[in-house]
Amino acid sequence: MSLDELEAQLRPAFLAALAGDEAAYRSFLDAISMRLRGSLQRMLARAGRPDPSEAEDVLQETLLALHLSRHTYEPSSPVTAWAHAIARYKLVDHLRRTGRHVGNLPLDDEAYRLAAPESAAVDAHLDLSRALGAVPERTRRLIDHVKLQGASVRDAARDVGMTEIAAKVAIHRGLRAMARFLSRSESDKP
Repeated sequence: MSLDELEAQLRPAFLAALAGDEAAYRSFLDAISMRLRGSLQRMLARAGRPDPSEAEDVLQETLLALHLSRHTYEPSSPVTAWAHAIARYKLVDHLRRTGRHVGNLPLDDEAYRLAAPESAAVDAHLDLSRALGAVPERTRRLIDHVKLQGASVRDAARDVGMTEIAAKVAIHRGLRAMARFLSRSESDKP
């Protein structure tokens, strides 16, 4: 199946899923799972980690992230690009956690091409993802819980094992660090 055919199949299913169609959501997840599984297996194999169970672990993390981030999908952009970008971020996170330096991760040409931003909203989402990557993991989790998912500071602090006051300080410092990162990135643009 060509990329255009896949997009023509997946995009309407995902849009229907966003509107509450459970059968369309199951269909989307089945189809995107097959696509992402192969992509993740290839990238892991090129990174010297050909174990299929490892690809399956990253796939499950990706599917969870797709579900939790479905509100970030910009309907004017390709759903396959959005899904591949999330899968790659999850793969990079996985390799960091398991001790593999991500600088050695080969780019999957197809996923990279698919993930090229096509709108200002996608650019903003990618900037946010990069800025979040510039702060420590615990701070990133706090910011995600409180600022992106709308959780209370108390709940987010408990989830990461911090006091509420320490969490507030970490969020404040993390947001300042993200702002500095974004202003440096903006000044680097031509």
